[in-house]
Formats: sequence, C-alpha cells, structure tokens
Amino acid sequence: MSVNIFYESDTNPKLLADKRICVLGYGSQGRAHARNLADSGLNVVVGLREGSWSWDVVKGDGLEPAEVSEAVKDADIICFLLPDPVQPAVYEQHVAPNMKKDATLLFAHGFNLHFGQISPPADNDVIMAAPKGPGKLVRDLYEQGQGVPCLVAVAQDASGSAMQTALAYAWGIGGARAGVIETSFAEETETDLFGEQAVLCGGLASLMKAGFETLVEAGYAPEMAYFECIHETKLIIDLIYQGGLKKMRRFISDTAKYGDITRGPRVVPAEAKAEMKRILGEIQDGTFAREWILENQCNRPRYNALLRKDEGHQMEEVGAKLRGMMKWLD
Repeated sequence: MSVNIFYESDTNPKLLADKRICVLGYGSQGRAHARNLADSGLNVVVGLREGSWSWDVVKGDGLEPAEVSEAVKDADIICFLLPDPVQPAVYEQHVAPNMKKDATLLFAHGFNLHFGQISPPADNDVIMAAPKGPGKLVRDLYEQGQGVPCLVAVAQDASGSAMQTALAYAWGIGGARAGVIETSFAEETETDLFGEQAVLCGGLASLMKAGFETLVEAGYAPEMAYFECIHETKLIIDLIYQGGLKKMRRFISDTAKYGDITRGPRVVPAEAKAEMKRILGEIQDGTFAREWILENQCNRPRYNALLRKDEGHQMEEVGAKLRGMMKWLD
C-alpha cells in the first residue's frame, strides 16, 4: 500500500502565522515541540500544572508558561504532549471547559482518541503530528538544520483545512525537512503499540533476558553473558538503523552471518509470529487498551510489580557494574 509523503514545499507555514499554539506538557517531546515552534517564529504558550517544576525551565528557555486552564483559553491549536494516562483528565477538567469553539486539538499519539478516552466536539479539528524519534533528537536535528520524519493524520476536519494545519505544524517542528507521512489515528496507534510490545521493548527485552539467563544457567560468567546478549545489541542495532540488515551483515563475520540466518529463525519460530498476531488482535479489538486503562484506575499494581521484578534481575545488576567501567557513557 502506497503512502503520501510531504516535504517543506508542500506546506503552508503562513497558516500558523497568526495562530496561538498551546503546548500541554514540557517533557521530552513537549519541550522539543515548543522550542522548535518558537524558533520557527510561531506564537507559543506552554500549559502546565500550577506549581509545576517545569515552570522555571520554560521561562529559562525564553518561553511563556501558564496554568493549563488559562493557556488554552485563547489558543488556536492545543497540543497534547502529556503522558497518555494523564490526557483524559486534563481534557475534561481544563481543556473542554475553556477552549475556543473552533480550536484545533493536536496529538502526537492516537491512543486516547482511537480508544474513546477523549471525544472532542464535532466543531473542532482533531489532528496528529508525531515525530518518529525522541524529543532530544527532534530538538538536536532542528538546531542542525535537519529534522525527524513525522506522521500526520486527521480525525476530524471541521474547518476543511485540518490536513494543511497538520502539515504546517510538522513544518514548525522541523519534520517537513525530512519528510511527513500521512497515516490515520487508527494505523498510528495500533502499529505503535504493536511495535513497542512485540519488538522494540517487550520482544527485545525478553529476548535479551532469555539469552542472558541461558548462558548464566549453563555456567558462564554473568559478565560474559551481559556483553554478548545485551551490551553488543547496540552495535548491531546501529548498523541496522543506518543501512538495514544488508549493512549489518556487511560488517559482521561470515561465521556470525551463518549463525544469523540459520539459527535466528529457530529462536523466533512461526509460533512467535502466531503470538505476535494474537498481540496485534488484542490491540485492534481494544483488549490491551481496556487492560491498561483499568491498570491506571487501580494505581498500577501489576505494572509496578513487574517493573520491580525486572529492576532486581541479575542482568541489571551486572550491567550497572560493567557500565561503571565505561566512562564514556557518562
């Protein structure tokens, strides 16, 4: 399936020239978006909780902070760059009662829209602009005259120009320099959750732990297990990041390459792909979303217990000791 890709020449930044943009949250993405937008010559206010530790950080960055309810009152675009679990309450308590009738709501991830936790009135444009990289990279590349590729999507187009606004915003944060891919809230949300769970976080972390445990249980030194199954992962991922499997295989030995193509499919067999399909099904039918929403409503008992279990894993203890030898990581 082909996708639409847009660049700076496809955007109309003048659409935002007289707009006031409210960025909610000043974490990694919020700070990067706000600073990039301001450096692109746009009018930005940062909405924060009263007494937030970020207040002085915002002022130190030369931006205007305001309590959320006040920040959204005269905003033309309200950007939700808060953690997913926090967004619905902020919307209900502070945004919905105070926003302008024709304000545009912008999200960097579609979870709350797609799973019905936020339901804006039909009068509002609802759009997405999602950089495919962490906030620090979004900011660093912008300062270097480059940009992180972005996804854009439209959930509601009350004005008839919602996509143009999304593209202009992507220009403002630097994404149009690299390329902006059109998607949908459903596609972004479901693929993002699947990637995190099955490969990037869940799959990779479980694979590394299993490899570490296998070597240690066979009598090998934990330090050796850590180097081979965790530490060197970055070397391989960096090569794939730069040039795909082809580049990675160009830089490893023939012995490693043969083991890669003959043993890899045994570690991740057809049964693993079948489980991935079940995980995707749980995302698509809302099972995961309901589970995560309930977990937050109950103060995260399972979440906290599982995190504590992993924090005490031998792999983490050995890793901390070995990283202490690698002063360059500081």
